[in-house]
Amino acid sequence: MNKLDQLCEVVCDNNAMLAINGLVTLTWGNASAIDRRAGLVAIKPSGIEYEDLTPEQIVVVDLAGKPVRGKLRPSTDTPTHLALYNAFESLGGIVHAHSTYATMFAQARIEIPCLGTTHADHFAGAVPLTRQLRPEEMDAYEQNTGRVIVERFEGLDPVRIPGVLVAGHAPFTWGPTIAKAVENAVALEEIARMAHGTLQLRPEASALESHVLDKHHERKHGAKRYYGQA
Repeated sequence: MNKLDQLCEVVCDNNAMLAINGLVTLTWGNASAIDRRAGLVAIKPSGIEYEDLTPEQIVVVDLAGKPVRGKLRPSTDTPTHLALYNAFESLGGIVHAHSTYATMFAQARIEIPCLGTTHADHFAGAVPLTRQLRPEEMDAYEQNTGRVIVERFEGLDPVRIPGVLVAGHAPFTWGPTIAKAVENAVALEEIARMAHGTLQLRPEASALESHVLDKHHERKHGAKRYYGQA
């Protein structure tokens, strides 16, 4: 099996993980991965059910969106993925899923505040929200979705905050690998659910103190991390 075959197999498997983890309904989501050396992105084809997906159906494009492999149309969100890969070199995989609680925050146009240490373990601060796209940005809707995400991350670190809410739409997450992007999508949905419940119990709940947030994030992701066995 060559590297491109391997990439397509990994992308197929991780798209299946979106369904296994309950992050997608019908075909509302997609996952992609990039081979940085080759400059190629593998992504789910548009409108294909997750349980029917095979590695042979995965579509490969270059970073300009030119088809390289596959007979099916790539996900309609491909231009968004490409905008993020081109902007953030640290990204190895991207997930877009209309998971229920994260999407509710996106639709309400409310950032997900960091209210506790579970959130801090995965996101070093609030999950940011983009601005809404303007009428003149609709012709290149998916590409401009990527652009407003990049715009929102000016001054933010996409490694420390591996996800975003697109206003009125849904979340995107990412990571150094596609498997990590899926993990971050799972974490995002869970912290959104916790935040929703916390704010129902106590609407005036305050954000987690910065010294506790920093400690929890750094012990798992920092240079001197000690969480886990690695």
